[in-house]
Amino acid sequence: MVVLGALFGAGGMWLANRAAPDAGDRARTEQVVREYLLANPEIIPQAMQKLQERDAARAVAASRGVIEEPYAGAWIGNPKGDVTLVEYYDYNCGFCRASLPTIDRLVAADRNLRVVFKELPVLSDESRTAARAALAAASQGKFKAFHDALYAAGPVSDATIAQAAKASGVDAARIPADADATIRQNMETAAKLGITGTPSWVVGDQVLSGALPIERLQDAIAKARAAR
Repeated sequence: MVVLGALFGAGGMWLANRAAPDAGDRARTEQVVREYLLANPEIIPQAMQKLQERDAARAVAASRGVIEEPYAGAWIGNPKGDVTLVEYYDYNCGFCRASLPTIDRLVAADRNLRVVFKELPVLSDESRTAARAALAAASQGKFKAFHDALYAAGPVSDATIAQAAKASGVDAARIPADADATIRQNMETAAKLGITGTPSWVVGDQVLSGALPIERLQDAIAKARAAR
């Protein structure tokens, strides 16, 4: 009802201010707007989607540098790519694991794409431990090897983290001093973007959610590239 009221009120006031010389005409104009929206309710979710997209674009623009700047080696693809795709992920997220082949296919098919990985450990305490280890891997230049190995190892635990670290040649005990601050910044930025789960993606001015098909991500990348 709040959304309907906002739409009715905004639409009615805009038309009334432009076309109605008195309160009577304003009331009639608002009634016309109300009746039209009630007769065409599909306009309401379309309008709300546009509003959400506009708000997301503003949030991305306000924090773009923080969003697109990788932590050390936590990226793949072309370091000078003309488009950056950012993934916010959690090592306990099955949908993030399912997205690994999609990301690799995107990079293989698009030589001007850079993918940046942002730890967003929201699912468990073990997720946070894994995120700190991933930052250690990134600081040692072995992020992707560790990233893939940990997802392949199954549910996150001290044992699977140690297994992934050994497989990728990472010293998981060398946690960077700024690891917790980096994770906290990721959390704060994600909140500003309206991100509530993983995987979530940022590309251009768009914020997307879920394990998306490669075609959906390619469309988003193409839109970002066209807007440059």
